[in-house]
Amino acid sequence: MVRYTGPKNRIARRFGANIFGRARNPLLHKPNPPGVHGGRRKKKSDYGAQLEEQQKLKAAYGMLTLKKLLNYYKESVRREGHSAHIFIQLLECRLDNIVYRLKFAPTIFAAQQLVAHGHVLVDGKKVDTRSFQVKPGMTISIKQKTQGMALIKQSLENTSREVPEYLSLDPKTFSGKMESLPQHDQVPLPMPINVPLVCEFLAHTH
Repeated sequence: MVRYTGPKNRIARRFGANIFGRARNPLLHKPNPPGVHGGRRKKKSDYGAQLEEQQKLKAAYGMLTLKKLLNYYKESVRREGHSAHIFIQLLECRLDNIVYRLKFAPTIFAAQQLVAHGHVLVDGKKVDTRSFQVKPGMTISIKQKTQGMALIKQSLENTSREVPEYLSLDPKTFSGKMESLPQHDQVPLPMPINVPLVCEFLAHTH
């Protein structure tokens, strides 16, 4: 299991969005991308555009590795339906992401830590695999001993983030449920990401 420990603020500034939902917005004092003064940027090649969209998507889901993204893409191609929609659905249904969407954690990285340290239950059983695929009907909850954590309580009280419509949350019991599979237009990405362009990039990667 690889945990990203790199410079999160630089990434947020690069994409011009508080991509990780940090309490202290890294764009407030340094709005321009790293190394860029005045916001002037060169026009990107097709490959450069694909690469940037891939990096944005990778960051949105907690700095997933290229190998992980590639595996999700291959799985989306194997399934029937719109590959780009299935691809984003697979990413969105990761347990660490669902924990974040249910507001049990203030950032995707905090959600990854909660899962990895065994604080999260799926249908009453501990699951510490961040990539576990949550399915409709499953209940995600926080272990009783963990419910007193200030980080979790403060995150649940944060009114700036809403729980997506495909999930339901009961903050009193520290539990939530996946009501249906997320549709691509329901996914609250932190910034516009051209997912089909990411798929094009990954199609030429393997």
